[in-house]
Amino acid sequence: MQFPAALILGVSAIISASLIGDGLTDLRTGDRYVSVKGVAEREVNADLALWPIRFVATGDTLVEAQNRARSSRDAIMAFLKLQAIDDSAVELQRLDVTDTRATPYQNNNGEQKFIISQTLMVRSTGIDRIRQAAQGVSELVDSGVVLSSDYGPSGPTYLFNGLNDIKPEMIAEATAAAREAATQFANDAQAELGGLRRANQGVFQILARDQAPGVMEGQQPVKTVRVVSTVEYYLR
Repeated sequence: MQFPAALILGVSAIISASLIGDGLTDLRTGDRYVSVKGVAEREVNADLALWPIRFVATGDTLVEAQNRARSSRDAIMAFLKLQAIDDSAVELQRLDVTDTRATPYQNNNGEQKFIISQTLMVRSTGIDRIRQAAQGVSELVDSGVVLSSDYGPSGPTYLFNGLNDIKPEMIAEATAAAREAATQFANDAQAELGGLRRANQGVFQILARDQAPGVMEGQQPVKTVRVVSTVEYYLR
């Protein structure tokens, strides 16, 4: 028995349409997913302070400038010792000597003057001692030390180096928060949360605890660590 060619083509088209329709249904079902973000934050204390103390001394002669620089350096070291900051935490850095007569762009009326600038870098894990010392730095000015902030910050910079120690727990917290949000979304959509489709850990940020205009993260010994994870779950 032979069937007309038109009938055969018609049946084939119906079967093909049915298969394509089933395929699209499966595709649409497989592509149902929700993308959510989970946030984890933690307040941490700085574990290292860097405090560059830069001073300037002048004199009509090089010897006079050197003597004044030595006096200022001794005054700074004595001040730090009173604040229970050990000498081993202080490193002498960046010594600059300027002869104004050899600097043509300065208006010195032909008079010779020597300027000595030097930086003492304090590096300490004693955060509280550094904070206390920085608050009393006016004592140095009262004693005749001329401080300069031409190079770098005028106060301590506080660093947090323990990020690797808290990363695993914070990632777990962010992931749990993301799953909670995804579960709520699935419930609201009258769906069931499926398996994990994709995950992005996100970037860890160390922020100032008090995020106000003009406040820098490095100026605050107490900081906020934040991570935002992006997670995608299938919906069933």
